[in-house]
Amino acid sequence: MALKKTVRGNKRNSNHSLSNTNKKPLDNRDYVKEALDKYHNYLEVEKNYSIYTVQNYFKDIDDFKTFLAQEKYGDLLKIKSDNIARYYVSYLVTSGYSRKSIARKISSLRAFYRYLCVENIITKSYFDGVETPKIEKQLPKFLYQNEIEMMFNAIDTTTPIGIRDNALLELLYGSGLRVSEICSIMEKNLDFANEMIKVFGKGHKERYVPMNKRAIEALKKYIHVGRPALIHNVELDPPMVLFVNHHGGALTTRGVRVILDNIIDKTGELGHVYPHMIRHTFATHLLDGGADLRSVQAMLGHENLSTTQIYTHVSKEQIKESYMLNHPRQTRKNS
Repeated sequence: MALKKTVRGNKRNSNHSLSNTNKKPLDNRDYVKEALDKYHNYLEVEKNYSIYTVQNYFKDIDDFKTFLAQEKYGDLLKIKSDNIARYYVSYLVTSGYSRKSIARKISSLRAFYRYLCVENIITKSYFDGVETPKIEKQLPKFLYQNEIEMMFNAIDTTTPIGIRDNALLELLYGSGLRVSEICSIMEKNLDFANEMIKVFGKGHKERYVPMNKRAIEALKKYIHVGRPALIHNVELDPPMVLFVNHHGGALTTRGVRVILDNIIDKTGELGHVYPHMIRHTFATHLLDGGADLRSVQAMLGHENLSTTQIYTHVSKEQIKESYMLNHPRQTRKNS
């Protein structure tokens, strides 16, 4: 697959050309590196994607790059087969990847090659129109209200760690924040007077999410009692973020998962609970309580309403389960 030699005459594309005629000619490895660097900058600066999202894109591209080298199909810019997308999907299927993983990898590559075409770096986008295995739609898992209460009851709120964990869980369940959003919140983002939090979500999009009174109470106790105790050893240079670990450093997304695992262990009854499951619970309980779909969409920071609508199906399943368990015609044995 040859690089296009013609470059559009506008300023934007002249700035994006892969080489300068006054410089020493580049070999293909240099062209690949330049293309990847430009795409990385595009995702970070123009698309404003998070570091985590950019890393996932490049992991998928790197996996494909490895496949090309192993199968001797060339490199990312010079692919030797027009059917490479079909071959790669077949390889992923036989390698045991889930349908969801395959769909994500192909989506990443489709976006990458479309970018290369737009920038006149290549002439053909190999992943447009490729069919991937259909993903079986699964309803998001959620917790029942008594299970959430079990988690709160398992926290020892007499210790700085417990005070932090309680505030963290109140925000996860009370405001439906993503774990990455939780970890990036700063105290200045909390508006106690108006009971709102300023949140920076995917693509650094800003939104305001309500806080309930129990969450506000837990956060104030953490700010005035729990956090000062946890940052005692680093009080001269504390993290800017609100939530910290037991050493006083910034709490990471992995740290939040560890905290939830510890809480679950103390309940002695619940199975695995992950942060996004509590976000699912937030949305499901809101809809069960009568909240309108548009409001829930805004609170979750979903760009498309269809993403939020899946929780209406969760609520219907919950209604059905409650009916099957409690209606006399369902529970009474046939005589």
